[in-house]
Amino acid sequence: MPIMDKNSIVELPAAGDEVQNLLGILDRNRRTFAWKCSGLTAAELRTRLAPSTMTLAGLMKHLALVEDHTFTYRLFGRELGAPWGAVDWDSDPDWEWRTATTDSPDELLQLWEDSVRRSRASVEEAMKDGGMDRVADLVWPDGRSPNLRRLVADLIEEYARHTGHADLIRESIDGVTGEGAPQD
Repeated sequence: MPIMDKNSIVELPAAGDEVQNLLGILDRNRRTFAWKCSGLTAAELRTRLAPSTMTLAGLMKHLALVEDHTFTYRLFGRELGAPWGAVDWDSDPDWEWRTATTDSPDELLQLWEDSVRRSRASVEEAMKDGGMDRVADLVWPDGRSPNLRRLVADLIEEYARHTGHADLIRESIDGVTGEGAPQD
């Protein structure tokens, strides 16, 4: 499914199983977030609502990082690729937020879409290796490790929170509100 196809409706099954529902909710959140960030200029993507410094550009880059961090590093223990691997996170913990304002809308969209594609591939790989019960390589300080189910739930929560932020910022730009893109 194309990530930015505003005419595709992400419909959850009426009586789906756990996997269909969790992954469907995640994709519905991704699509709504993508819609909130679509069709805007670079200046509009840099719009802020006082007193926050949060922008749609920063949200796009942050969620791209969270996608990769969740399903590349946390799930499989793999090193993060470009651009994340070259960042000194200790000296610049807000790097993605800060640098997003100099990226073009096309660069941000490509970064986010590529991260979502990698995440989907990682989830597919994990589903073949234990399904939702597949334990992540991440080990918490108390010695426990989350499973894929927990990581998907965490990402749903991350998107839900930030899509709310995106909704407020987008409304301040052009009045657009709602959960789904209007049909043409």
